[in-house]
Amino acid sequence: MKTLVNIAHPTMQESRLNAYLKDAIKNQPDLKVNDLYAEYPDEQIDVTREQQLLEEHDRVIFQFPNYWYSYPPLLKKWFDHVLLRGWAFKGGYALEGTEFGLAISSGFTSEDYRFDGLHRHSIEQVMAPFYATCNFIRTKSLPIFNTFEDEMNTELDLQNHSLEYLKYLRRESYPFHYKS
Repeated sequence: MKTLVNIAHPTMQESRLNAYLKDAIKNQPDLKVNDLYAEYPDEQIDVTREQQLLEEHDRVIFQFPNYWYSYPPLLKKWFDHVLLRGWAFKGGYALEGTEFGLAISSGFTSEDYRFDGLHRHSIEQVMAPFYATCNFIRTKSLPIFNTFEDEMNTELDLQNHSLEYLKYLRRESYPFHYKS
């Protein structure tokens, strides 16, 4: 199974966690890393290239920080420009059966994403538009790989979480989040 990891972090150099996860997967022969902000610093997305990448992979994971209960701006633009009518939906379903998953990082805790927590919604509820998109374009949605940054306190936490992330990407397991 071929896996594409679309990373969308506008300030990767400021994110120890996301940089660590990216570094852990970048030289894996079975994983293709597509860093959208590095690839498109001018935010001019090559739609043909992106569609071809999608068609070449059985699983697509979107790695990004939770931005105001949504995607970072370039990833939202990516969805708007790449998943075109006639290709991804209404007339063509080029991605039908492809697995889509999310690897979301948050500066909050898992307890903050509960009904009685700070956000009053789970991360799955916050990402409902993603699941609706998967349904609409006939892809299979995978459980979210959550990373709560303030729970990654030590180098060992980051190493263990990176190993869990590799398992998730290879579909060896679907952890919802790592606790040390």
